[in-house]
Amino acid sequence: MATDFGIDLDEVRRVIDAADVLVVRFSITNRRLLVDARTSADEGPMIKVVPQASSAEERFRSLKVLRPRFRVPERILTFHWPRHCRSLRDSGIWDHLARRLVALGWSGTAAQCDAAFCEILAEERLVEVAAVRGSEGFQTLWEAPRG
Repeated sequence: MATDFGIDLDEVRRVIDAADVLVVRFSITNRRLLVDARTSADEGPMIKVVPQASSAEERFRSLKVLRPRFRVPERILTFHWPRHCRSLRDSGIWDHLARRLVALGWSGTAAQCDAAFCEILAEERLVEVAAVRGSEGFQTLWEAPRG
């Protein structure tokens, strides 16, 4: 059991390998990574950064809107990533996820994975900057001297 990142990495890999549809929740941002490994003759897998859903039912409905040609899945697996998304890459989990999707054989999947990673990284950065600046929802402990 590899738990260097505060999570059982072997179990995360098993979830990634088993899930048709997967949601990754992050600690820093309320945005989610939605992964749909289902394919058809006309459509490849999907990986996309999406807003937090208010309920499981909302997540199923939003998936149906994003993937109307697919039936609603029986279940959506999810896990919480307790660290920065960069550690998802550093732990090898991101590569494991991307390799699974790329192995499905659709052109553009690697680029879609890269774009999703960059987007979640940028989302986390926005939250971090807001925290440093004491933006709405955050309170600074020290203010910069004026003048």
